[in-house]
Amino acid sequence: MPTRHDWTLAEVRALHDLPLLELTYRAQTVHRESFGDNAVQLCSLLSVKTGGCPEDCGYCPQAARHHTGVKADKLMPVSEVLTSAKEAKTAGATRFCMGAAWREVKDGPQFEQVLDMVRGVRAMGLEACCTLGMLSDSQAKRLKEAGLSAYNHNLDTSEEHYGEIISTRTYDDRLRTLKSVREAGIHVCSGGIIGMGESIDDRCELLITLANQPEHPESVPINALVPVKGTPLAEQPPVSSIEMVRMIAVARIMMPGAMVRLSAGRMQMNQEAQLLCMMAGANSLFFGEKLLTTGNPEYQADMALLQQAGVRALEPEASR
Repeated sequence: MPTRHDWTLAEVRALHDLPLLELTYRAQTVHRESFGDNAVQLCSLLSVKTGGCPEDCGYCPQAARHHTGVKADKLMPVSEVLTSAKEAKTAGATRFCMGAAWREVKDGPQFEQVLDMVRGVRAMGLEACCTLGMLSDSQAKRLKEAGLSAYNHNLDTSEEHYGEIISTRTYDDRLRTLKSVREAGIHVCSGGIIGMGESIDDRCELLITLANQPEHPESVPINALVPVKGTPLAEQPPVSSIEMVRMIAVARIMMPGAMVRLSAGRMQMNQEAQLLCMMAGANSLFFGEKLLTTGNPEYQADMALLQQAGVRALEPEASR
């Protein structure tokens, strides 16, 4: 399937609203053309600096202004992070992601520690990903020099709905960070969250913004909101598994070469729903006991599911 960067809302909405079996068939066809089979990449995510964030993202339990019971911690020592990375590799992860609850990266000792973390993770043969907030061009270049494989910076939702969720950072701020990451030669990891009160058109517009970039993100995480008591979105109704399948399938069709990552919200899905997401084109899972500060299915259950379904885990590739 040819790569496109000119999707329209009418086209994407028509795709999204196809009968589910037709949509998943089309997505699976595109997936097989690009990847050959349904192997998945296993990723592990560690919160290296939890809580105390000055932003007001309505979904996030780490925002200092939300009373969620999440304790603000200092940046973890490099040695502890690398111990966790080693454990993740032993468990089968090929990508290790490090998240810090910052509005933006600030030059200084803490950034130097993060660079050391990246070097250490890459030295183990793992792909290294970070999500640290906004970046400058020079910081992106330094992360690239340290060996960073990918940088995660989600757009979260459509530009139109964005102001309903966050006021402390603009949509253009997010797009600028993605531009800095791309220009530094780091792979882009960017997706969004559904279930935050957005419309179906908002979901489609999010995917259009990502797919119509000059280059598609190499990685597109699709998250379902995990409502957390104390956040403004705590009372949002849960997203159905079918809504997640539709979002993943449309992302796969629009961005055929991307790693589409089944991310937050997976704990609320049964095994059959997770397999349907894989059938729709999800080829990456976050595993382990925690996904930042929200629950994730336990490791043994994940491994049992993949084994039972005959799904192969991908080996690490430095190019990702």
